Amino acid sequence: MAWDWQVFCKETTTGEVISGCLAGFAKGQDQTYLNWLITAWGWTLAVAILSLIVALVAGLVVGTLRTLPNSPWLVRFANSWVELFRNVPLLVQIFLWYFVVPGIFPAMKDTPPLLLVILALGLFTSARIAEQVRAGIQALPRGQRYAGLALGLTTAQTYRYVLLPMALRIVIPPLTSESMNIIKNSSVAFAVSITELTFFARQSGEETSAPVQMYMAVTVLYAISAFVINRVMRVIERRTQVPGFVAAGGMGGH
Repeated sequence: MAWDWQVFCKETTTGEVISGCLAGFAKGQDQTYLNWLITAWGWTLAVAILSLIVALVAGLVVGTLRTLPNSPWLVRFANSWVELFRNVPLLVQIFLWYFVVPGIFPAMKDTPPLLLVILALGLFTSARIAEQVRAGIQALPRGQRYAGLALGLTTAQTYRYVLLPMALRIVIPPLTSESMNIIKNSSVAFAVSITELTFFARQSGEETSAPVQMYMAVTVLYAISAFVINRVMRVIERRTQVPGFVAAGGMGGH
């Protein structure tokens, strides 16, 4: 079967092949499917990066709360957070934020769909990150907590200066997986008409009758995005790894 890769140089409204596939980025020029593909990739990266920021902040807070001593109500709240966002399918959460939440809170009716998707994906991922942060803190020897308190540090200071810096360094490998997963999970944004890669592939495939080329191009861009994230996180892991930690006690050491 012959595949016509010139489909990416076709103008999106007339279907005519135009010279200079990237001409659409110049003001006043027609937009090609290649222009649209690159723009969709940008939206995918924007959704993924902003959602990851939300997930890291919320996951760090919730994961820390799950390990607080003598704070049963905060621990129950954090556990409920994890169970709620982890056990409800992501697509359902997208629809809840898009259709239900604005109905309950009228002030959110004018909230851009992009922001709602970022919140939904970020909070969904935060539950998974919270579990990893909790595991990282509990993997540290208990003596580190006691040593911080014995030095006169408050519980908050012990977490800030002693426990969290170590815990975050040892949970980078699972955080790498979550960072890659959030790129793939960003595809659910197509359900509320965010023009990201999956939306592009579906729409352009129907318009051009060339779905194979479109989905192959999108697949390559997803793979490139995940690979770059993996490489970046590997560099961070090598530079922040705790020397001898696994040999001294590993993730289960107390």
